[in-house]
Amino acid sequence: MMKYKICGLMCEMDAEYLNVVRPDYAGMIFAPNRRRTVTHETALAIRQRLDRSIPAVGVFVAAEIAEIQRLVRRDIIQLVQLHGQEDADYLKRLRRAVDVPIIQAFRIVDADDLARAMQSQADYILLDHGIGGTGESFDWSLVRNIERPFFLAGGLTPENAVEAARLEPYCLDVSSGVETDGKKDFEKIKAFAQAVQLIRNA
Repeated sequence: MMKYKICGLMCEMDAEYLNVVRPDYAGMIFAPNRRRTVTHETALAIRQRLDRSIPAVGVFVAAEIAEIQRLVRRDIIQLVQLHGQEDADYLKRLRRAVDVPIIQAFRIVDADDLARAMQSQADYILLDHGIGGTGESFDWSLVRNIERPFFLAGGLTPENAVEAARLEPYCLDVSSGVETDGKKDFEKIKAFAQAVQLIRNA
């Protein structure tokens, strides 16, 4: 059954929205200098408000492994998502430091990018238009018949969720597509959740 993730939570109210629709994952961004970046303290408050049945994913760009380890040990995040072109050695050291699933994101422009993603040693790969949060999609024809579980991100909205599902991703990952004026929009979140439910029921 296809899963979905609401990424870029910024406040406790966002957690309350997700408690209603119950996505499979919730994402919080720890990469510095991003519009949706949260502090550890804010992330803790969000995690405490978020229903325990919803795993939280921490999003990082070339972060110190010690920072990720602290967030995992405090049980603020239950998965790690990497967006900084981290190499195989980094993944090995991260696996020694934390015992949680790892998602590695890749910017997909052409078939070579997809081939590189397929070689990742992460538990899951995430395929995106850019480094994350661009609100634009890449050429989805590149990922037809992909042979490993993947998160699909970039330009997703309630309106194109059904089309995206035809690619048979493991998980749809939406952020800006459920926002209005830079903030999470409860009506759009509900619309996305309803679209996913229709897909699941088809």
